[in-house]
Amino acid sequence: MIEMENITKTYQMGTQVVHALRGVDLQISAGEFVAIMGPSGSGKSTLMNMLGCLDVPTGGTYKLDGHDVSDLSSDDRSRIRNQRIGFVFQQFNLLPRTTAVKQVALPLMYAGISRGDRLTRAKEALTAVGLGDRMDHRPDELSGGQQQRVAIARALATNPAIILADEPTGALDTKTGEEILGIFKNLNQEKGMTIIMITHEPEIATHAQRTIWIRDGLITDDDHGGDQT
Repeated sequence: MIEMENITKTYQMGTQVVHALRGVDLQISAGEFVAIMGPSGSGKSTLMNMLGCLDVPTGGTYKLDGHDVSDLSSDDRSRIRNQRIGFVFQQFNLLPRTTAVKQVALPLMYAGISRGDRLTRAKEALTAVGLGDRMDHRPDELSGGQQQRVAIARALATNPAIILADEPTGALDTKTGEEILGIFKNLNQEKGMTIIMITHEPEIATHAQRTIWIRDGLITDDDHGGDQT
């Protein structure tokens, strides 16, 4: 599903050139649950931006489902994100005065889905993450874990090929974080969804089937011996 070859990314910071990625080779198959680990400044956030088509590499090739997405226009990358990739972020990114069902339906509006279908799919996604009885609640009426469940439902609503989760438990307590990780594992094991999770916490990474370590812009290790239960 994902094929990266010699991906580099450099940034100009004043007179200094920052090498965020220094030649990343990476393959991820459909149906994998992968954790990408690295300390602050390792390049993991830059790699996430590449994987999610939020940015383009300076050099190298990135193929998603066999299609080269290395140098697409901003509009083409936006279309791919809307159709193929669901995002879950640490801070939930919910609209403060909008109910859960409308939050989840919003990306479907951008995809041109009719209002009736949007609401149906949004309700199905919320039910799938255990929020069937919270559809009309606003974020300030939900706990942190429930807000993250809304964010996951929003990511699921477009039927993406990939869920890309950036520190998805970082704003949650340990028990709630475990519940969120359980949702990801269920989506992966029961529905065969590809999950890519960015984290700096080893205990979080153990929930994945495969852990990839990145440091100084290079992949330093790739372990397929994660939690298979």
